[in-house]
Amino acid sequence: MTARTPLLAGNWKMNLNFDQSTALVKAIAIGIRDFSGVEVLVAPPFTSLHVVRQAIGDSSIYLAAQNMHWEKDGAFTGEVSAQMLIEAGCSHVILGHSERRSLFKERDEMINYKVKSAVSAGLIPIVCVGETLEERENSWTFDVIRNQLSGSLKHFVDEKNLPVSTILAYEPVWAIGTGRTATPEQAQEVHVFIRNWLTETFGKNASDQIRILYGGSVKPDNIKALMSNPDIDGALVGGASLKPESFMGIIKF
Repeated sequence: MTARTPLLAGNWKMNLNFDQSTALVKAIAIGIRDFSGVEVLVAPPFTSLHVVRQAIGDSSIYLAAQNMHWEKDGAFTGEVSAQMLIEAGCSHVILGHSERRSLFKERDEMINYKVKSAVSAGLIPIVCVGETLEERENSWTFDVIRNQLSGSLKHFVDEKNLPVSTILAYEPVWAIGTGRTATPEQAQEVHVFIRNWLTETFGKNASDQIRILYGGSVKPDNIKALMSNPDIDGALVGGASLKPESFMGIIKF
């Protein structure tokens, strides 16, 4: 099996001003200066992308956006394109986050367009999937995950080819910002399901290389147990990524 380098990604959501963003990135850059074996990514708000890119400097930290539109340009007030993100210094983009799905009513069809556009432009997508508490309690988790994967990656499913640089993130909606975390066993169970879906859909070579992150109230005190599972390849971190001490505690699990 191909070794997959762990990725610890901080999703800042709608938080931090320019000065706070700069200070946080510089602290992370110093903290990982002599640290290897993992990759680190931050996803600030659109307005901070430029200043964060400057603060990253020659550090190995990757820069991601939290969303994008699928068209290259046009009359889409309030939106940004993949090319705009690349010009801002991004290498990655988060797509289909549960907050985009639930609060902004993004459908799998829309996310599929975005993933296709991101890949075409040269961005690496971090594609999120996850079930609600009601769906888990009704034993619908695997059906929901399968439908989200098939719909959000439809273009690539039809082509039977998904770039191995693509990153997937399992984020149970009931564990995001609630303080509740899926147990390592629950997380691993879903990650195995996703890995098997990748094998069935794109082949073992792709499945062995594509990383699957866990997201949902990840903290320094639970990251080690989560990462001890063979199919959990990193974390998509929310609140705990906003302070250098907590994010570094996760990075150095």
